[in-house]
Amino acid sequence: MRALRSAPPRALQLTLAIIKPDAVAHPLFLQAVHETIVNNRFSIVKSKDLKWSRQDSQRFYQEHSGRFFYQRLVEFMSSGPMRAYILAHEEAISLWRSLMGPTKVFRAQHTAPKSIRGTFGLTDTRNTVHGSDSAESASREIAFFFPEFSEEDWYRHEEPHLRACNSSKSEVDC
Repeated sequence: MRALRSAPPRALQLTLAIIKPDAVAHPLFLQAVHETIVNNRFSIVKSKDLKWSRQDSQRFYQEHSGRFFYQRLVEFMSSGPMRAYILAHEEAISLWRSLMGPTKVFRAQHTAPKSIRGTFGLTDTRNTVHGSDSAESASREIAFFFPEFSEEDWYRHEEPHLRACNSSKSEVDC
């Protein structure tokens, strides 16, 4: 008889999470979103508070240039402070997107009322949070917000240790 071995832990996935100006303006909303991140066992790899210029906002949302909501989004995202996170989890992108809820606040309030957007969202623009929609977007968006961060180095040097800590019962060495 062979001894059963558990499957090795899967590599952690990175995603970008942004808490938008509408939520950062309300400390209790900001705290609640941060607690959602922590309570869902994301590892916070990096975070920073920042305020975008109009040009930063235009560059980040360039792919939406010409769409009806572009100007409103650019103005809103440069209207006040935000908080950006690099989050790690085995299913970081899909879990964060699920916790955020639908982009359209009306839909979030009716189909996912306990989601972040269902709870705190005001409009489709002022919908509290942003999250990457794919691994490719996550890499591009993380590089935009954290140009000093090397995803390759993180996966090579830090991810194995963090994954081992997340999968172990004891966090003595973590």
